[in-house]
Amino acid sequence: MPSTGAYLFIGAVAGITTFILTPLVAMFARRLGWLYEPNDRTVHTSPIPAIGGLAMYGGFLVALTVARLMDRFDPLFARNSEPRGVLLAVTIMVAAGLWDDIKGMSPPGKVTATVFAGLVLVWFGVTMYYFRLPFLGVFVVSDDWVPLITVLWLLGMTQAINLIDGLDGLAAGIVAIGAGAFFLYSQKLSDLSLLREPNVGPLMAILAVGICVGFLPHNFNPARIFMGDSGAFLLGALMAVSTSVVGGRADTDQRFIGQTYFFLAPLVLPLVILGVPMLDVMFAIIRRATRRKGLDVADKGHLHHRLMNLGHGMRRSVLILWTWTALLSAFVLYPVLSGENPTYLPFGMLAIVIVLFTTLHPSVRQQRRANGNGR
Repeated sequence: MPSTGAYLFIGAVAGITTFILTPLVAMFARRLGWLYEPNDRTVHTSPIPAIGGLAMYGGFLVALTVARLMDRFDPLFARNSEPRGVLLAVTIMVAAGLWDDIKGMSPPGKVTATVFAGLVLVWFGVTMYYFRLPFLGVFVVSDDWVPLITVLWLLGMTQAINLIDGLDGLAAGIVAIGAGAFFLYSQKLSDLSLLREPNVGPLMAILAVGICVGFLPHNFNPARIFMGDSGAFLLGALMAVSTSVVGGRADTDQRFIGQTYFFLAPLVLPLVILGVPMLDVMFAIIRRATRRKGLDVADKGHLHHRLMNLGHGMRRSVLILWTWTALLSAFVLYPVLSGENPTYLPFGMLAIVIVLFTTLHPSVRQQRRANGNGR
């Protein structure tokens, strides 16, 4: 299979292409008036282009084409229908997201598009074969359950990325960190001959990293363009594919990567790495269910909104959530890369430092005093 250097080259192609295309897409959006107007639940105060996903999709297409033309990736593309399936599914998701960014689309319409994209993945065989649950063993996915599991996994990933995309650079940074960690994990499995080959998972993970890195300079605060639903759906689809075909096809019967690795299980690893958006989704479901509101009803109760309400600015809130993602990724990668159980004390101490910084920062104390004076 391709070397790590070859993958990094493709990631660089995706990043450079996205970086070049993003300002062109922003100019195009402004000329056509495709702008995201500020409202009572947004933090930006002026209209901003919100079709950055189109530039990200361009980076994806160019990098995928370059990979197809490289001899090193022949084993991945030759006599393998999965790359075509991923391309079609991603195109469907980006088209649906772009339509929503420009014209607006109802939640049932978005779900329908996601189901269609998931069925495309199933048709081309881009699915998991089995999954391991902690303490319960390995479960082989039967043909009857494959479509449902594939669609639900795709829906969960895309919604997680979409919901966390509320501050400048937040979603792109979290996906870049998470996808980078999962790429290292998949490469380790491949080096240990524990991953069924050919596998498109590492390629999709490094493409997600490159796209996000190329997009971030234009999207970090103050953002000049938003990724929109088209970008969130694109990243969600890439993460869904990479995690399912790696985590759902890894042979983990051999015990030489530490007991913690087997406790988490391959398909649980991405849920930990992407713990910030996954936790946000869980809280959003509980919050809206208790208030008897629809899951599609937007609010300002997300994790990033809560950090800003504490008194943190936009940049600091984003950096705090990036740091949590990096810490969770490091915690998961340690047993995989070292072959040992993690030393919990350093990770626990770092978590305590983040919590103390979040709750005791001078801006937080100032915000509390201001709230007290306002009563």
